[in-house]
Amino acid sequence: MKEFGLIGKTLDHSFSPGYFSNKFKDEKITDCIYRLYPINKIDEFPNIIKNNPEIKGLNVTIPYKQSIIPYLNKLDIHTKNIGAVNTIKIEKLHDKLVLTGYNTDFLGFTDSIKPIICNFNSSALILGTGGSSVAVAYALKLLGIKYSFVSRNPKSNDILQYSQLNKEIIQSHQIIINTTPLGMYPNISEQPELPYHYLTSNHLLFDLIYNPEETRFLYLAKKNGAQTKNGFEMLGIQAEYSWEIWNT
Repeated sequence: MKEFGLIGKTLDHSFSPGYFSNKFKDEKITDCIYRLYPINKIDEFPNIIKNNPEIKGLNVTIPYKQSIIPYLNKLDIHTKNIGAVNTIKIEKLHDKLVLTGYNTDFLGFTDSIKPIICNFNSSALILGTGGSSVAVAYALKLLGIKYSFVSRNPKSNDILQYSQLNKEIIQSHQIIINTTPLGMYPNISEQPELPYHYLTSNHLLFDLIYNPEETRFLYLAKKNGAQTKNGFEMLGIQAEYSWEIWNT
C-alpha cells in the first residue's frame, strides 16, 4: 500500500484528505491511502518519515511551509525562488531516502485566477505574509502583475499596514488576495480589516479559503459590487499537480 498524507498543526478541516479519498474511490485506485500527520513542532517531522516507511508523498500546510525546508534534500527551481513548500516527493535512491520539495500552490493559484484576471489591469494587494502569500506573489510576478504585501505586523517598511489602506491605495490595487486564515471555519465571523466601502465593480477579491464557501471577506466585497472567487478550485488544481509529482 502506497501512503500519502498531510502534515500541519491543525488538520481537522483540511481539504486534501477528502479530496484524495474521493479521488481514489472515483478512479478505483485501490493501492493508495491518504493520512493525516498532525505535528505540534516541525522538529517532529523526521519521526513521521522514520516511522512510516511506506510514505511516497506529503502535502504541507500551515504553519510549516517554510520551516520544513531545512529537513529536505533538495528543492525544485520554482520552490527555491518561492521559499515555501507544500508538496514533498519521497524516493529511495541508492538505498537512501531523498526528500524533494515542490510548490504547487503557485500553480493552482495561477490556473485559477488567470481566466478572470484579464479584466483587471491593476496592481494587487496580498493580505498576509506566510507561506501561501509568497507562492501567490511568485505567481503574480510570472503573470506580470505588480503587488504589495499587507500585514498586521509588518517586518519591513515595504509592507503595508492595514491602517494605511486608504481610498487611493484601494482604487489603485484592483486585485486583492487574502492568504490569511481570517474567516476560515470555525472562525467565520472574522475578516481582514479592509475599508470595504472603497471597493467597486472594478475590483477582484480572491480568498484562498474554501470553507466556508463565502467568507466575510468575500461577502463584504460582493456587497460592494466586487467580483469574487474562493480557493476551492485552486486547492483542487494544486492537489492534482501534487499527485502528478508523486507519480512521475
